[in-house]
Amino acid sequence: MGIYEELVARGLIAQVTNEEEIREMVNAGKAVFYIGFDCTADSLTAGHFMALTLMKRLQQAGNKPIALIGGGTTMIGDPSGRTDMRKMLTRADIDHNAECFRRQMEKFIEFGPDKAIMLNNADWLLSLNYVELLREVGACFSVNNMLRAKCYEQRMERGLSFFEFNYMIMQSYDFYYLFQHYDCNMQFGGDDQWSNMLGGTELIRKKLGKDAHAMTITLLTDSHGMKMGKTAGNAVWLDPNKTSPYEFYQYWRNVEDADVLKCIRMLTFLPLEQIDEMASWEGSQLNRAKEILAFELTKMVHGEEEAKKAEASAKALFAGGGSSENMPTTELGESDLAEGGIDLMSLLVKTGLCTTKSDARRNIQQGGVTVDDAKVTDIGKSFSAEELRKGLILKRGKKNFNKVILI
Repeated sequence: MGIYEELVARGLIAQVTNEEEIREMVNAGKAVFYIGFDCTADSLTAGHFMALTLMKRLQQAGNKPIALIGGGTTMIGDPSGRTDMRKMLTRADIDHNAECFRRQMEKFIEFGPDKAIMLNNADWLLSLNYVELLREVGACFSVNNMLRAKCYEQRMERGLSFFEFNYMIMQSYDFYYLFQHYDCNMQFGGDDQWSNMLGGTELIRKKLGKDAHAMTITLLTDSHGMKMGKTAGNAVWLDPNKTSPYEFYQYWRNVEDADVLKCIRMLTFLPLEQIDEMASWEGSQLNRAKEILAFELTKMVHGEEEAKKAEASAKALFAGGGSSENMPTTELGESDLAEGGIDLMSLLVKTGLCTTKSDARRNIQQGGVTVDDAKVTDIGKSFSAEELRKGLILKRGKKNFNKVILI
């Protein structure tokens, strides 16, 4: 089985252009491909996993990845799937975020001479002259076709700014530039990017001729049924200072039963034969599959030692009476207290176990909250500074823990 066939078997491919050419090139290790990452935060998230593991798979098969940091496109912001305009970042913010991305990507991709390279589209986009850009590529885009693009569909309903409207042209120009200067012949991205990515493929053909071999592949994303990278309204970060290894492990340990094998197939490097054997697993065996998924991905991001710690802590806590050493911890100060204490609803919100006080109230009333293994149903329950200094272990539902301590 070639690497292209493996990608298909793992359920990763959504749409392609030039499929036979892509198959031949990828399997022969001759693809020079890029994936773009707009640096809107100072950490990648679990939602980037599919792209990162794909780059690793293709590099292992002899292909050359280009990790494209969107220092230029981030200054506009992709409107795809958004209902409002993204907050504009300063150049300093974007440069800082780009450096954070670089450090995290190095855990997945091998950079160096004749290996993967990392580029920043700010290096060419920010120096473009507007009139020159219009003359060079403006005639290659039909406004009618752009307005029909799926990537603008949701934003069109609420108002699409001309500023955001240019994103497709900027992303298309990236592929055009990389094709000319870095021999990049292929682009990968989420299937919600299909319109933007086709724009790049068509720009190359219109400018350089129909024989220019520029190809596009899109990957399945969470629009196909899996919600990856978010929990309780918050992103799951790859930075351990934003999402601890234990929290990261727990996120994947808690995926839905229907998604666990999809995630294992798409995101881990376990052999397909081993994964196929799991297809018949049911009941408690699915919990074992979730543990395998959580361990493999935590090991990939945080290392094997941290993955083992997270696994041991999770098993101990589920069994009851386990150590809280690696449990997510919320530290409170005296300023967090009112009249020498704090109520349970406020604690649930501060720890992130509940999103709002209304959410906390509902969970308490429904019997879903315990403190030090004792169920609490009194919404007026509060804790003194003395109790908090000793430390409390809060639990919402069966799988969400947090240790609270007053320092």
